[in-house]
Amino acid sequence: MGEPRIIEAEGITKVYRAGRNEVPALRGVDLIVAPGEMVAIMGASGSGKSTLMNIIGGLDAPTEGSYRLNGTRVDGLDRARMADIRNREIGFVFQGFNLLARTSALENVELPLLYDRSGRRRDTRRLAREALAQVGLADRADHGPSELSGGQQQRVAIARALITEPALILADEPTGNLDSRTSVEVLALFQELNDQGITILLVTHEADLARYARRLVALRDGLVVRDEAVPDRRRAAADLAAMPELQEAG
Repeated sequence: MGEPRIIEAEGITKVYRAGRNEVPALRGVDLIVAPGEMVAIMGASGSGKSTLMNIIGGLDAPTEGSYRLNGTRVDGLDRARMADIRNREIGFVFQGFNLLARTSALENVELPLLYDRSGRRRDTRRLAREALAQVGLADRADHGPSELSGGQQQRVAIARALITEPALILADEPTGNLDSRTSVEVLALFQELNDQGITILLVTHEADLARYARRLVALRDGLVVRDEAVPDRRRAAADLAAMPELQEAG
């Protein structure tokens, strides 16, 4: 059977077609991610990292190649089945937080469980409170997004990603809307969660942020050009301790 794998992608290609024109975004990508890894997917605009993220997240399908998510082959599945697997196996964290504006932090975190048709988790309110406590926001449960700083909003989004106990957290440029100190605070939380055994895939174009991951996968022109352990990995908690106290930008 071999070692367990959260992500097993082989020969992934993606070609976008516009009329007679074909634009290759991925040209045969292989990627294996084991449970408990924290991997940074890095590349400049046009490198193919966003396309790869969409395929890994089940938001798009490859033109060719095979993809298994936590042991289940998902390329070729219909939308309803893919949506069910995506909701169960992946927690998403986006650059723009994607919180409902007129809804409390607690209700935002609870939301993915309302789409879980398996009936596995019934006490959604208790689970949402536990997820908020896990990211240090137990005392902000009744606050709306407008009452929270940018860093707190991203923590709510991370709690929402955690609540289904997914196999994978997929974070797409999660610090893009945050100031420098708050970015390191969020990365400290990701490292803490990863130390607890949670698998995290961090998509970024910033080399400085990739240094907080355990492993770096770099893309260029739709190909993997680097796949290696991060040398001299940075610890966000240590970097925070060395930073001056600043007022967080909202």
